[in-house]
Amino acid sequence: MEVFDRYESEVRSYCRNYPVVFDRAKGSRLYDTEGNEYIDFFAGAGAMNYGHNNDYIKKAVLDYINGDHIMHALDMYTAAKRDFIDCFEEKILKPRGFDYKIQFTGPTGTNAVEAALKLARKVKKRSNIFALMGAFHGMTLGSLSLTTDADSRAGGGVALHDVTHIPAPYMFPELDTIRYIEALLTDDHSGVEKPAAIILESMQADGGVFPMDIDYLRRLRELCTKYDILLICDDIQVGCGRAGWFFSFERAGIKPDIVTLSKSIGGYGFPMSIVLLKPELDIWAPGEHNGTFRGNQVAFVAAKAAIDLMLNNNMEAETRRKGEIVREFLEKEIRGLSGDIEIRGLGLLWGIDLSKHPGASKATISECFKNGLVIERAGRGNDVVKVMPPLVISDEELMAGLEIVKKSIAAVLAK
Repeated sequence: MEVFDRYESEVRSYCRNYPVVFDRAKGSRLYDTEGNEYIDFFAGAGAMNYGHNNDYIKKAVLDYINGDHIMHALDMYTAAKRDFIDCFEEKILKPRGFDYKIQFTGPTGTNAVEAALKLARKVKKRSNIFALMGAFHGMTLGSLSLTTDADSRAGGGVALHDVTHIPAPYMFPELDTIRYIEALLTDDHSGVEKPAAIILESMQADGGVFPMDIDYLRRLRELCTKYDILLICDDIQVGCGRAGWFFSFERAGIKPDIVTLSKSIGGYGFPMSIVLLKPELDIWAPGEHNGTFRGNQVAFVAAKAAIDLMLNNNMEAETRRKGEIVREFLEKEIRGLSGDIEIRGLGLLWGIDLSKHPGASKATISECFKNGLVIERAGRGNDVVKVMPPLVISDEELMAGLEIVKKSIAAVLAK
C-alpha cells in the first residue's frame, strides 16, 4: 500500500474500506493480488450492472479495437455512435413509448446533470431548481447545489444557490409534500421562486435507499405539468435495469421531460453519460454545452452490446425475480437480528438501515470484507448497508453474499 499512501491524494475514499490491491474481476467476483476472492455487492457503485468482463460485451469491444476503428471523435459522426443511437431508439425508447432526443455529455454522471440544469434554465428562463432532501446528484458545483450531504456541500468552498430543497416524502409521513410544493408555488408569501425544473431520483440510492411511492411519482408529474415545470429524473445510479426496469421510473408509468443516465450505460465500466430530452426542449445552440470526451466510442460499442445482452437474457424480469429473493432473505433473516432494523429497496438495490446501532454499519462492511464480500454504506450518517450486486449474479452467489451479510451483522450486533 506504500505507493498509494505516499503518492495518491488523501481524497481517496472507497479504498480505505477495502485495504487490498485488486487485480482481476469476472462476473460477480473480485480478486486481489494475493489471490483472495470476494463476492461483489458493490458493482462499481452501479457502473457494473452487467458484471465484470462479461464475455459477450468484451468480444464486441475487442473486435472494435482490433479493427482499428475510431477511438476519439468528440461529437463527430461515427459508425459506433450511429449503431448505438439506432439500438437505443429501437430497442429501449420506442418500445416504451418514449420520444427523446439524445445528448452526449462529458463522461461522468455529474456532466449529464449539469447539462440538464443548464438546459432547463435556458428553456424556462428561470434560475431556481427544486430538489429533494436526501438527494445525491453529483460533486461539480451545479450538481453539488442539488446534493444535500453536508460534508459534500462543504467541500465546494463557495455558496451553493438557486436550489430549493423539499422534504423527501419519506421524511415526514404526515406531510403531503406534493401539497407543500404546490403551496410554495401558489402562496405569494412563500418567498420561494418558481423553479425551472424539479429533479429527483425515483429511488434515492446514496440517500439511504428510499424508493419513491408510485402515487407520489405520478402526482409529481401532474404537478409539474400543471405549473409548467420540467421534471428531471436522475437515473444515473438506479437506471439501466437496476430497479427491475431499464428506467427506474417506468413502474409509475410516467414520462419525465429530461432523463440523465451514466454509470452502467457504458456497459463495461467505460465512462459515458447521456441526457434524454423531449424534442421540443432541444433549443441548444451548436457547441453551447460541450466537452472533449463527450461520446466515448468504445463505450458506444459496449453500451449497444449491453442492451442486447439485457434483452436477450430477459434481465429486467430476472432482476425483479432476484430482488424478491433479496427482499425475502432480508425480511426473514436480517430483520430478525434486531427489531429496529429497517429494510428498503427495489430490484437489486436494497438498504439495511442500522441507524439505531451507532457504528454498526461501518463495522459491518469491515466484517463483510473479512468474510469475502465487498459492500458499501450510504444514507444519513452512512448508517445504511447497501446491497447492490451485478444484475447478472447467479442465485447461488447472491445467497452466498447474503449469508455473509447476515453473519457479519450478527457478529457486529453481538459485540
